[in-house]
Amino acid sequence: MMNNLNFLALEFLLLMIIFSHPSSTQAQEVENQSEFDYVGGSHMGPENWGDIKKEWSLCSNGTMQSPIDMSSQRVEMMLNSKKLNRSYMASNATIKNRGHDIMLKWEGNAGSISVYDTEYILKQAHWHSPSEHTINGRRYDMELHMVHLSNDNKIAVIAVLYSLGEPDHFLSKLTVNISSMIDEKGGRGYSGIINPGEIQISSRRYYRYFGSLTVPPCTEEVLWTISRKIRTVSKDQVKLLRKAVHDYAENNARPIQPLNQRHVRFYGPISR
Repeated sequence: MMNNLNFLALEFLLLMIIFSHPSSTQAQEVENQSEFDYVGGSHMGPENWGDIKKEWSLCSNGTMQSPIDMSSQRVEMMLNSKKLNRSYMASNATIKNRGHDIMLKWEGNAGSISVYDTEYILKQAHWHSPSEHTINGRRYDMELHMVHLSNDNKIAVIAVLYSLGEPDHFLSKLTVNISSMIDEKGGRGYSGIINPGEIQISSRRYYRYFGSLTVPPCTEEVLWTISRKIRTVSKDQVKLLRKAVHDYAENNARPIQPLNQRHVRFYGPISR
């Protein structure tokens, strides 16, 4: 137990150092894919993102890049009886075709998460297929990112992994709206009141590490929380998300990045 307490103290100290660092960037994800793509070998592909623009240089020379593989050999097990602190609420939202993905953006207050007394407000969610993060080398069929922002512009992302199976209930509610976005890059469609609390997330078992945005400008010092519970999504739902963006790439998943001695921790409940 003392070892776990020491690990928690060190992680808290790391959080304070990072959050108070003057170089913390406020850059957000690029919302227009006209300047980059996911096609392997392309001059605008992932291996060249850092060379396209000076402000995207972290994509090539950053040391805290995402996604990563969470292998058993590198994950530290942390006993934790506390659930992931989420407080979401229904709010107006719109769907936007960003060219590289479909984004669901909340226009009002959709709630927040709290990590070490810092509140991160939910801003948007989007999907990648196949998954960007892997577990013991396994890449899943889809990954959902819920992007949050603190008052001082620090970024926290909750990720959920999916394998093929039964349709995802939350995504099923958006099918009509996503279908209307096909081939309308940059287009927006009103979705009405959307409750992010309906997204199924395992609150007791999750991975956590510091990484980056997985699209340009590849902003670092992003706090990642990846739910360990693998959810299901139908093959048709995955196909719809790819058909809607129609960007000629087979996927919109960035390749795995080097860990570079970072800590990856797994949090789970204390056994009784």
